[in-house]
Amino acid sequence: MTWLILAGAILAEVTATLSLRASEGLRKKAWIAPIAISYAAAFGLLTVALAAGMPVGIAYGIWAASGVALTAVGARLFFKDPLTRRMGAGILLIAVGVLIIELGVATH
Repeated sequence: MTWLILAGAILAEVTATLSLRASEGLRKKAWIAPIAISYAAAFGLLTVALAAGMPVGIAYGIWAASGVALTAVGARLFFKDPLTRRMGAGILLIAVGVLIIELGVATH
């Protein structure tokens, strides 16, 4: 269940970040409430996942890696931002790093 909560936190954070982009530097005021609500939901859900016993190193590592990857893909899809092979390689390296951390925690 903590993994589903963490997934919700990640999706809320990505939604908030993409909404920041859509707001054009908060010039489009209609985006302010969705940004605030999404960030509040993201941190609230992360808090619940941590309170349920998920190690902070794992939760934050997965949050960061997933957030980077999903935000980059979402920005490409919604805003036509660049997503180069080099950027993809960087995302892959982040994912591998998080996996190594996860495997290190699992062996203790």
